Amino acid sequence: MIDPVAKTFRQHFVRRVGNIVISRAVSLGIAPSYYVLLTIRGRRSGAERTIPIRLMSHDDQEWLVAPYGVRDWVHNARAAGSAVLRRGRRSRQVVLTEVSAAVAAPVLAAYVRKEPVTRPFFDARVGDPVSAFEAEADRHPVFSVTNAQVSGGSEA
Repeated sequence: MIDPVAKTFRQHFVRRVGNIVISRAVSLGIAPSYYVLLTIRGRRSGAERTIPIRLMSHDDQEWLVAPYGVRDWVHNARAAGSAVLRRGRRSRQVVLTEVSAAVAAPVLAAYVRKEPVTRPFFDARVGDPVSAFEAEADRHPVFSVTNAQVSGGSEA
């Protein structure tokens, strides 16, 4: 029996159009509640980049998962360590912390259960042991999301 091999992500026309549509729906607050817009500063250009992404809730914690592998937003998150999450008119500054494979594994398992469209990009399948997700966590980075501390300043 041949082991399954995860598909490689390719940004094609249909996906670009889908991202535009979901981005607009998120900005209007009409997309499913677990989608947000992630805005993060580019590590080279310094320009802000925005993408739609699922904000994963698991074990009373929020997470961002890279289901398509190490993409630009992952490199930018590693470099910046913070971002803005926006949905409708609400936005919040967050701290992004990449977690170890052991911490990421149960989050990845839950993500694959909840987000069927991304399943072809994982070798581990729904129902596989958590260790199967730990084995591929390096290909699907996971970031914990915490609210940034807002520094209080004196008002004039």
